[in-house]
Amino acid sequence: MPYQVVGVRFKKAGKVYYFDPGEYNPPVGSGVIVETARGVEYGSVVAGVMTVPDEEIMAPLKKVLRIASQEDTLQLESNREKEKRAFQVGLDKIAAHGLPMKLVGVEHTFDGNKIIFYFTADGRIDFRELVKDLAAVFRTRIELRQIGVRDEAKILGGLGCCGRELCCCSWLADFASVSIRMAKDQNLSLNPTKISGICGRLMCCLKYENDIYEQAREEFPEVGSRVQTPLGEGRVTGINIFKKTVSVEHKESKAIKDYPYKEVTSLGARNENDTSAGNNSQAAGNENTGHIQGSVQD
Repeated sequence: MPYQVVGVRFKKAGKVYYFDPGEYNPPVGSGVIVETARGVEYGSVVAGVMTVPDEEIMAPLKKVLRIASQEDTLQLESNREKEKRAFQVGLDKIAAHGLPMKLVGVEHTFDGNKIIFYFTADGRIDFRELVKDLAAVFRTRIELRQIGVRDEAKILGGLGCCGRELCCCSWLADFASVSIRMAKDQNLSLNPTKISGICGRLMCCLKYENDIYEQAREEFPEVGSRVQTPLGEGRVTGINIFKKTVSVEHKESKAIKDYPYKEVTSLGARNENDTSAGNNSQAAGNENTGHIQGSVQD
């Protein structure tokens, strides 16, 4: 059955979580106090009350306890100040214990029941003594959470090579899988310094246009496949989806010429001595101009 929910976000570019609004109808942009798995938290409403199908819900839904008051806002600001102090204490304690770890951020839960320290490290760290020291200072539950370099960039923020604020800390809620193949399909330089973000991993924006490139490439023969052109048979050496052209190296002259992709017919990858197979491939190619039948040769 459908549920009445409200979308709440706890960080600027964090995930949106659904909560049962109960008797409340908080406007978008307002603060709410909600019950979460780790206790009572302060969140911002990013999607007003709406109805969603049950398959999108992980039951049971936690409830909105109340719309945030002025006192709640002051408590949130106080927690932010405590996080700054906790960060400095964390740095001092890590240095005192000589641990090979980098403190990235500190998060204080709204109800004050827990302080979470986020850090990066090359391997596993034995931080049991560190936790004891921190607990003695703050007299509350302490959690140390190791994160990856992408999450570190999301917490610290910065500017990308485009000159804009990093996507991960401004609006990107989830990290998508990014592969070097995406850079190849978009004919980008494979120089790591040009396609890597400040986190050292492949830039998230390689994913944004990848689906469009994949759809566009379906109209072109594969690079390395044999094709028939107005000037004879050849092999595809490159494609340009913006100009909608195919670069072909001719079989006899070895000259490379660009053709509109609709003037090129795929012959597939066949045995050079198999004349009958070649004729059949050519006939099939004439009926399916531009259809991909060749094999990829990276």
